[in-house]
Amino acid sequence: MRKTLVDKIGSVTLNCRLSREVYLSSEIPAIEGGVIVVRVLTSKTTYNQLELPSGRLSKIKPGDIVAGALGHRKALFGYSGRMPESVQVGDRVNLLNTGGVIGVCDSVNPDFGEPFVCEVLGQVLHFPYLGARVGVPAHITQGAIPLRPALDVAGVPVVAVVGTCMNAGKTYAACALVQAFAHRGMKVAAAKATGVSLRRDVLAMEDAGASATLTFTDLGVVTTTAAEAPNIVRTQLTELAKDKPDVIVIELGDGLLGLYGVDAILDDLQLRAAFTAIVLAANDPVAAWGGVRLLAERHDLPTTVVTGPATDNAPGSRLIVRDTGVPAHNARTDPAGLADVVLARIGLRADPPSVDDEAWND
Repeated sequence: MRKTLVDKIGSVTLNCRLSREVYLSSEIPAIEGGVIVVRVLTSKTTYNQLELPSGRLSKIKPGDIVAGALGHRKALFGYSGRMPESVQVGDRVNLLNTGGVIGVCDSVNPDFGEPFVCEVLGQVLHFPYLGARVGVPAHITQGAIPLRPALDVAGVPVVAVVGTCMNAGKTYAACALVQAFAHRGMKVAAAKATGVSLRRDVLAMEDAGASATLTFTDLGVVTTTAAEAPNIVRTQLTELAKDKPDVIVIELGDGLLGLYGVDAILDDLQLRAAFTAIVLAANDPVAAWGGVRLLAERHDLPTTVVTGPATDNAPGSRLIVRDTGVPAHNARTDPAGLADVVLARIGLRADPPSVDDEAWND
């Protein structure tokens, strides 16, 4: 066991509440979510920042000592990487995402260049026993909300935002809905259900006005899979419903066809029944047409409204309405229209608060 000063701490480790001084062990379990420390060996000019627990981004440079968590990534438009079969001090590993997920890269996106290469320095130790210097391997399940199979939304309507793929405008749509609902005097909770650990999206939801948020990392999960994704959503919805919001907005990261468990969530009968409205973000009219059909034919779910880049101009929106029969509203240029369609679907009516002109003149 040795003490080490860490330069940067990845947001994936937030549950562990690490300080910059950590104790390391040379015995490293190869377990997803295990917290390790690495030294950065290479430099990059793109995709070269680390998200800290605060949500702030910090540029990574060679020689930085970084704390992150072991995990895998299966992104369609980013690095793909796997969990190493074993981990030893001195091994070479890669930073797979901005949140500090560490693994072995097996597929590179040419837009991002090669990932950072890092040298493993050791396993971070956690000291749970008061007054005893007995360290146990730190893991992001420390302090996490435990996964529960039970679902109880307590009658709160749930708006699920799904996408045809990554970068289809899901988070923008979710934030637009959160803000539009909040401006109408509603109490809104929000969640990010699937993907690879990064706090950016739920922080954006908080900035938009969400009173409470959860991401899957808060539940001790580094990267979601089909096996655990349904229980993640059950836990998130049940936890957020306890505070009695007027509505919950939940973003299902990745796409309808992906490897993070979105299909398993949509196949779950209990969760399908809990989703009051489905917002589909699509990149183009063909993707919108296919997404609407896939939701209906494979998952027996009607699409409430289409948004995303496919609706960036009027011709795209008209094509979607003509060929799918589903309303189309752009989250950037018509957030009020998007919110109106969703509110009508979930059976809520919330008007914008009136402004007292005389109050402005006081």
